[in-house]
Amino acid sequence: MKYRRLQTAALLFLSPAILRAEELEGGASLFDLLRQGGWAMWPLGFLSLAFFFLLFHCWQQTGLKRFTDPVFVRDIREPLAARDLPAAQKLADSQTHTLARLFAAALPRARANQPDARRAAVEEAFAEHAEAEDNSVGQWINYLNVVASVAPMVGLLGTVSGMIGAFQKIGQAGMGRPEELAGNIGEALITTATGLVIGIPAMIAYFYFRNRLNNRMVRIHQEGADLIETLADAPPVKPPAKATAGPS
Repeated sequence: MKYRRLQTAALLFLSPAILRAEELEGGASLFDLLRQGGWAMWPLGFLSLAFFFLLFHCWQQTGLKRFTDPVFVRDIREPLAARDLPAAQKLADSQTHTLARLFAAALPRARANQPDARRAAVEEAFAEHAEAEDNSVGQWINYLNVVASVAPMVGLLGTVSGMIGAFQKIGQAGMGRPEELAGNIGEALITTATGLVIGIPAMIAYFYFRNRLNNRMVRIHQEGADLIETLADAPPVKPPAKATAGPS
């Protein structure tokens, strides 16, 4: 819900600038220039909306609270040090952040009565689910890279379309009336500029969120390795002795 509110605020902020743009030099408003861009402005407009959605969504998805909680790290250390696996499992199941979900998936492979609590199996399960979490968030960040790559290409396609129209008019009317070429040349320049205006921030956002996600996952792996080491170094818990039936 948070990123939806941010997206709504951004749209409310941008709408007056688009609908009530001040007159630019030559009497053409910003809205008129956007209309002059031709058909290519429609896919570019869609890409710009996708960029804003992905920007706020990736910000929400890579927030630190979504990945770990210092209180959880402190609380789960005690049952792990005592090899109280049911208590640790219950605590992990009660949380929704990434570190808790990883431990909820890895703890069933632990064995409290073995010397290292099956550390290798726990670490393997932790790493497998951490990779899945990384891919789940990373796919949204990769869409930013798609926007950053496609927007300049759409702008270039609009440029080619505008230049084709300009050359067709030159072929029909010659070079005697250059004012007739203004619309096609304007289309070519506006679409190129618009594609770059969308693509450059999208590329910057892609690398920012990719590094942000990597930092979150590094922290998750460090905290997870420390907690698993606490479990492995704890003394084994002897299984309860089976009751023997007395003489009848």
